[in-house]
Amino acid sequence: MTPLQVQFVRMLEMTGPEVEDEVERALDDNPALEAVDETVTATSQDEEFTESAEQMQLADYRDPDDIPYYRLEARNHSADDRVYTPEATAASGESLIDSLNEQIAQSSLEEPLLTMAEYIIGNLDDNGYLTRSVDAIADDVAIAEGLEVTPEQARQAWNAVRQLEPAGIGATDLRDSLLLQLRRREPSERRDHAIAIIDHYFDLFSKKHFDRITSLLGITRDELQDAMALIRQLNPKPGSGLAHGEGSARPIVPDFAVDVDGDDITLTLLNNLPELQISATFAEEFTDPGRGRPWLPDWASARQPNPGTAAALSGHRDAYLFIKQKRDEARDFIKILSMRQQTLFAVMSAIVKIQRDFFLSDEPSQIKPMILKDIAAITGYDLSVISRAAAGKYVVTRGGVYPLKMFFNERPKEDDDTSSMQIIDLIKKIIGAEDKSHPLSDEAITQQLQDQGLDIARRTVAKYRERIGLPVARLRKEI
Repeated sequence: MTPLQVQFVRMLEMTGPEVEDEVERALDDNPALEAVDETVTATSQDEEFTESAEQMQLADYRDPDDIPYYRLEARNHSADDRVYTPEATAASGESLIDSLNEQIAQSSLEEPLLTMAEYIIGNLDDNGYLTRSVDAIADDVAIAEGLEVTPEQARQAWNAVRQLEPAGIGATDLRDSLLLQLRRREPSERRDHAIAIIDHYFDLFSKKHFDRITSLLGITRDELQDAMALIRQLNPKPGSGLAHGEGSARPIVPDFAVDVDGDDITLTLLNNLPELQISATFAEEFTDPGRGRPWLPDWASARQPNPGTAAALSGHRDAYLFIKQKRDEARDFIKILSMRQQTLFAVMSAIVKIQRDFFLSDEPSQIKPMILKDIAAITGYDLSVISRAAAGKYVVTRGGVYPLKMFFNERPKEDDDTSSMQIIDLIKKIIGAEDKSHPLSDEAITQQLQDQGLDIARRTVAKYRERIGLPVARLRKEI
């Protein structure tokens, strides 16, 4: 690919916020590139007109009730805090590292235990687990800080970290974390049963072999239920409630908005990209007055200039080459950005055309079978271009925010118009309605689908069940 094509592919894969950052960097780095000034100053008294473009667009609607919901979202949220779903909310507040360091600083630890504890905190993963050995961390302290930490001191510092809040921090794995949390609970019979289950029969617990657990522990079914209720209150990821720092959880910013009015669908490409242009100081070409067209002066193109004039012209040559390079880079950037926007809109328009029933109803069961070739047949784009245009992009509708990849789904059978999304939706409903004490096997789910007229194999049901993160029947069983 040419350098221009490589740059286009790279920008096509970017999300909206990433492209906004790229535009900002280009504006900072290239003096030939500038944003169009949208400020209007034409009034009868030459007063500055300060109404924003967004306010002007909202003013076009006769009634506030006619304003599309996504424009109201854009008005009520900035580019940095525009979050459309609870799941997409960025983590906020004090970071995990800051919180733990503040707690350990207030402890009674002294050097070198305090420094060792701080290094342990710095090695916790996003879930709050310690995946490195304390001996290896002690080596880091010796090298970086010049402090010798004995194995006993290293474990003493580690135990201090494991006593911090939230409970479960500093564990080596899930079993260890659950035990840390249980041991901080008020002593009770059900707590003792829960500790015994996790400590001695964790493998049976993870496989939901409840009958064997009750037999081995010598407890009743009711006592097992009480212990299990306590275990369910524990946090398997004690560090996930606090972010490691800024940017650890980024909000989902949709790239498109689909608004429905009756049978009419309006597609909008959402972004905060300014209109770009070539700066006036870089826009003028070197021209030959006699020819009236771009022309490279002899002093700029000469391979071996006259020695007597070379020194005098070197500054002019450098200035000319700088202007030409920056101007060309700015033109290429504007062109590539425009190509990206046009490509994204064309791809999303094709998706809306094929998945019209879904966008009218916001029902996932209405999603039709669709593959990259279907979009290529409408747009004429290469499959790789379509794939990159859809990757990491989202669309917001009245029903929520959806990834574009959700709309690409195959037909289970060539001669069947039922999409994989429709089958997945049916599987969810069947499993949702099952008796939790006697969950359905894949064979039973297959039979129910076949009873509804769907000719589908058991292995296909298993594949779709795994895709949506639902375990096998044995692991769905509840006591």
